[in-house]
Amino acid sequence: ALLILLTLSLGGTGISKSTETGATYDSLRLFTEVLSIVQSQYVDEVPPKELIYNAVKGALRGLDSHSSFLDPDMYREMQVETTGSFGGLGIEITLKDDVLTVVSPIEGTPAHRAGIQSGDRIVKIEGIATKDMQLIEAVKRMRGKPGTKVTISIVREGLLEPRDFTLTREHIRVHSVRSQQLEPGIGYIRVRQFQEQTANDLEVELEKLTRNGPVQGLILDLRNDPGGLLTSAVEVTEKFLEDGKLVVYTEGRVRNQNMRFTARAKKIYSGFPIVVLVNQGSASASEIVAGALQDWNRAIVLGTQTFGKGSVQTIIPLSDGSGLRLTTAKYFTPKGRSIHGRGITPDIIVEPPKMVAATDPGKQAVETSPEEALKKDVQLQRALDLLKAMKILEKSRSVPANPQAQIR
Repeated sequence: ALLILLTLSLGGTGISKSTETGATYDSLRLFTEVLSIVQSQYVDEVPPKELIYNAVKGALRGLDSHSSFLDPDMYREMQVETTGSFGGLGIEITLKDDVLTVVSPIEGTPAHRAGIQSGDRIVKIEGIATKDMQLIEAVKRMRGKPGTKVTISIVREGLLEPRDFTLTREHIRVHSVRSQQLEPGIGYIRVRQFQEQTANDLEVELEKLTRNGPVQGLILDLRNDPGGLLTSAVEVTEKFLEDGKLVVYTEGRVRNQNMRFTARAKKIYSGFPIVVLVNQGSASASEIVAGALQDWNRAIVLGTQTFGKGSVQTIIPLSDGSGLRLTTAKYFTPKGRSIHGRGITPDIIVEPPKMVAATDPGKQAVETSPEEALKKDVQLQRALDLLKAMKILEKSRSVPANPQAQIR
């Protein structure tokens, strides 16, 4: 889910009906009654703060899979999520149907090298069942000092029973963008994650490609990109859209959650076709970019259905150093499509071949560059063929008609 980091609390909704106020007080009376009984009669003495924390955790868990209460330690842990540097395994996770699920492994990390896949369900961490485990707690258990090991148990379609993966934590440095020229005039850019510097890094890579001559076609690879910052998604998208065009908008109950983001880039890269690659591991910020470029007919989206992670989480600090991660809005593409729970449907569906990892993750080949992967990557190959065909069509349109030509 997309993150908006706030340093002030949300305003009220303006609801002041006496009946609703009365119902709230009745519920609070019930809560204090239960709290009092637990404090006086539970078999073990429990500190009041622990009881309150657990109660708040339960309340937020009942809202949706992305809302959660963060104790002070977890709140500090949350603050490293968007910095692009931390100690861990390199897995982006979410709760899907109340099951801890891998959105995507981050390329080049221990999880990626071990063959962890998008859609894998993590049922245990160090032997502890993840059922009813908060998302941020699971993240905390998997992160740790580089060089230490952690074992996770995975359930996957095609595996008859859960499989244990013992991974060594590393200092994860996510380099969010890389590029390569596939053929003369055709560039390839891979965005791994949407961080604070991603848009700047993207511009650097685009400039590199233009040094080799005019760009005649671009493949923007967002596969297995779990997303990140909303602002980063907007900044990346606006590199390819005309000034003033809507990129994404959000809608929530509170007025300050209803936002519209339009293109305002200083430099626009236009005049060439784009193919955006997506798959099940493309989520949140990736879906914003793909959806906006698709809605404005700026790009052809190719691959498989995306993850469908289309809600905005606001991080709200609390007085004791804890915080709330609260779902406050859903986002929509320029044409008003809600992606939450649905995802982006590609213009061209191209399924990847069945992977060896479905039965034996240890045998999965990890590709390191588009050049090496090209012959095996059917989605990338289709995108390249499509751009080459468009180049040929463009050339044919530019050939002046010969009035002397005759049909024979």
